[in-house]
Amino acid sequence: MSDLAELRRKAAGCTACELYADATQTVFGAGPPGASTVLVGEQPGDREDIAGEPFVGPAGRVLDRALERAGVARTDVYVTNVVKHFRFRREDRHGGKGTIRIHRTPGVEHVRACLPWLHAELAAVGPQLLVTLGATAAKALLGMSFRLTQHRGEVLAYAELPLVATIHPSAVLRGPKDRQAEMFDELVADLELAGRTLSGLGRGG
Repeated sequence: MSDLAELRRKAAGCTACELYADATQTVFGAGPPGASTVLVGEQPGDREDIAGEPFVGPAGRVLDRALERAGVARTDVYVTNVVKHFRFRREDRHGGKGTIRIHRTPGVEHVRACLPWLHAELAAVGPQLLVTLGATAAKALLGMSFRLTQHRGEVLAYAELPLVATIHPSAVLRGPKDRQAEMFDELVADLELAGRTLSGLGRGG
């Protein structure tokens, strides 16, 4: 079994799909080896692509607040993404002040190319619980027919591990203003469910 440092070194040179060519760098997972919980998102965003760490931008700040509300320490969980490179399109700013990079959802081919890295991370960390953040991550592990709206609030299973599927923190930011607080509360509730599930397995944190 490869350790996380070795996997990170290997992933840094990944060219399994075309996304590496435009991205700044591979964004590998982060967190303690042996973490009891792994959170799996979709892909790095603009800030993550620049920093080289997952969930350090606006969505990461939402996740941090939700974890805190749910009584889960960010430092106790391993956080990663299904796709390790940022997929984006460039859009001109108004007034000709350069361009900005706009998130594009990874394709099935990108998920397929990156899944071996995620599987290797899970084998190296050895978690007791998985939490998927957003539809892309859930479908990557549970199949393309999976519908998040139908399975919120349930404890599912992946490779004999309990799995809780919830929304991506960025969905809270993109949601209607009058729904954002409610969506955040729903995210917290799902993370609390994950925490209770883990406690039921005899592990905390």
